[in-house]
Amino acid sequence: MTSRPPFPPFDERSAQQKVQAAEDAWNTRDPERVALAYTEDSVWRNRDTFLTGRDEIVAFLRQKWDRERDYALRKELWTYGGNRIAVRFQYECRDAQGQWWRSYGNELWEFDENGLMRRREASINDVAIGESERRIFGPRPDEETALPTASASQTAEGFSDH
Repeated sequence: MTSRPPFPPFDERSAQQKVQAAEDAWNTRDPERVALAYTEDSVWRNRDTFLTGRDEIVAFLRQKWDRERDYALRKELWTYGGNRIAVRFQYECRDAQGQWWRSYGNELWEFDENGLMRRREASINDVAIGESERRIFGPRPDEETALPTASASQTAEGFSDH
C-alpha cells in the first residue's frame, strides 16, 4: 500500500503542504512521479478530458508536456475541509510555434485515507501572452516555498484578474 503524507483530515498547514508538494511534483514534468500521488483508480476531469487510473494519467501528462514547452506552475491553497482541498493555479508555457500562454484554473481534490488523490476536477482557461508578459520562470524559489501561506501582495501579484 502506497501512502503520501500528510493524511486527511487536513488542517491549514497540512493542506498547504499538500498543495506545495503537488506544485513541486508537477514542475518536474515527470509523468511517472506525478502519477504516484494518485490512487491506482483515480478519476480526473481536466478541461474536457476524462481519465481513470494512473496509466491514463501518465499518458495524458506525457502528451501535455510534449505540447506545453517550458511549463512552469504556481498553485495556491483556496480552501480545505476533511479529505478535500481546493486550489487555484496559474501556469505558463509555450507551444511549438513559440506562442506563450498563461493558463488560469481551479482544482478540486479528494483524497483517500492514505493521502493519495482519488479525484481531481480541473477547470482551466488559457490566455495568449507575449514573452515579455511572462512572470513564472521555473519552479518556485525555496525562499517562497517555506511560507505557510502567500501574503496579500504575493496573492495579488501572482493571481491577478487578467
